Amino acid sequence: MPKAQVLFETGAATHVGKVRLRNEDSYLTRPEAGIWAVADGMGGHEDGDLASRTVIDALKSIQAPTSADELLSLCENFIFEANSHLKELGRQRGDIIIGTTVTVLLAFDGYYACVWSGDSRIYLIRDGKISQISRDHTEVQDLLMNGTITPEQAETWSGSNAITRAIGVFDIPELEVTSGSLNAGDVFVMCTDGLTQHVEDDEILQCVSANMSQQACDRLVELTLERGAVDNVTVVVARYRPERVLHFEASASRPAVPE
Repeated sequence: MPKAQVLFETGAATHVGKVRLRNEDSYLTRPEAGIWAVADGMGGHEDGDLASRTVIDALKSIQAPTSADELLSLCENFIFEANSHLKELGRQRGDIIIGTTVTVLLAFDGYYACVWSGDSRIYLIRDGKISQISRDHTEVQDLLMNGTITPEQAETWSGSNAITRAIGVFDIPELEVTSGSLNAGDVFVMCTDGLTQHVEDDEILQCVSANMSQQACDRLVELTLERGAVDNVTVVVARYRPERVLHFEASASRPAVPE
């Protein structure tokens, strides 16, 4: 199999924003192992930045896998280990919560998987359309799914919108997983809610479609800052480009021209 770093064009950007004093977001881009992630330390709780770094550092330990199943298993195991570590830290510090969201993209041999807990999101841009792959683990989303409120009401919901799942909160974390086949040209956008508080899905689509991955990340952060950036903001973009491998292999096999 061609190495993942050849298959994906990746960009990433993060900023503390205009209100918060500390950036509690963390991110990971490891295309050589087929893994990208964002994590958002829980605001209002102790050591949110420690929580997000702990999960991201755990995921950094994943080495290049031999199968998609192995990659997913390693991801889940390392998240569970990070959860146990954060729970123990919380107990040592007086039973406080040291929690974080996490959203992970995994890619191997033409397939992808998304793993998440919390409200950090992952979008897929395919054939000129954007769709949210992840489901927000929030009270509002639960109300929406059970029909208590309408989509229009959810847009302006003034009640509690606390997250219902996170790493470091429960003894056994709840992870949601979805998977599918990769298509050439697929673009995955991962972000913390600092972005989606200010930028609409269609704007994300337009920005990512018009720019290379790193430029898209930079522009989305700039747009968030222009609109007030009331929270930390982090964006990761991974663009699937298998044609790069074909081009590289064709170039590598071309005979040298004698001087």
